[in-house]
Amino acid sequence: MTCNKAKNKLGKQTLAFLNKPVIASGGSIVGVKEGQGPLGKWFDMVLEEDTFGEKTWEKSESKMLKEAVKMAINRGGKNPKEIDAILTGDLLNQLMSSAFMARDMQIPFIGLYGACSTMAESLLMGSVLIDGGYASNIIAGASSHYCTAERQFRMPLEHGNQRPPSAQWTATAAGSILLSADEQQIEEQKPLIIDNRNSGPVTEKKICITHGTLGKIIDTGMKDSNQMGAAMAPAFVDTVLNHLEDTKRQLSDYDMILSGDLGHIGKQIAVDLLSDAGIPAKDLVNCYDDCGAMIYEKEQDTHAGGSGCGCSASVFTGYVYKRMKKGELNRVLLISTGALLSTISPGQGESIPGIAHAVCIETCKEGE
Repeated sequence: MTCNKAKNKLGKQTLAFLNKPVIASGGSIVGVKEGQGPLGKWFDMVLEEDTFGEKTWEKSESKMLKEAVKMAINRGGKNPKEIDAILTGDLLNQLMSSAFMARDMQIPFIGLYGACSTMAESLLMGSVLIDGGYASNIIAGASSHYCTAERQFRMPLEHGNQRPPSAQWTATAAGSILLSADEQQIEEQKPLIIDNRNSGPVTEKKICITHGTLGKIIDTGMKDSNQMGAAMAPAFVDTVLNHLEDTKRQLSDYDMILSGDLGHIGKQIAVDLLSDAGIPAKDLVNCYDDCGAMIYEKEQDTHAGGSGCGCSASVFTGYVYKRMKKGELNRVLLISTGALLSTISPGQGESIPGIAHAVCIETCKEGE
């Protein structure tokens, strides 16, 4: 691979992080429904009730994000004064959950909005700051809450509106990662919790972010807000193809390629589109999955699966990252996907633009 005139850039859209920011630690919190799903044992905290002891859903979501951030800081052996900046986002107007979390933390804050692509976006931008020498420790994260999203984007919960089969369930979840420039940084002294019912010491690997691929907006004209997976799938496919072209890699170079929250319908559309682009479905069977398809059981009746900023944030932080620390996965491409509609754009006849950002996470070799 040769870099173009921008010395750390590959091809059209991919950044190569020469200093390889280290994922030093993480924290994940999910709601009751998410804790009952197939990944429930991997999350660091499962709420007993989705209000989290707060008077409003919005305060609950902000508290979830704050606790996930504090987990990552503490597990990384840092104190808040050592964190150069927090990069987080959510689905609410004016980034309400993130802004009030950052107010309480008193750490420099950059709010990011990429809809459900925010986790990969925050990891990517945090890696830029560390790789460029502008920061030593960055918190990257995202959150969502079923009740806050429903209240803002659809109808008050009390209406009990019927959801069509294509609708996805916004995950009540938050995830946070501590990115560090310290090559010796390992998830400090405290054991990596894999299953609260059966935890024990594990041999941990050092995990780094090596590349980031910036997504571009892909809009196919989809206007149905209950078809989020269909709206986002083309953007995911575009980012996958551009990442592979820029890095000169193949699917077989990855143990896992993970889309953010296309859900079951969007995941199948993505497979079909990749097949049309020359990547056979059989090549995707063992390496491709979707956070929205993974987080809930079919019996939980979430229809098309999960969505929300917290979906890929919690699945990556709680499940994928921990598997990487155990050495079960060595190279993962996380591509969080976002539907960039607003509360008023559908009423103005606008379509739903899709976006997908990617980060390549790898097990670093000794000496790197």
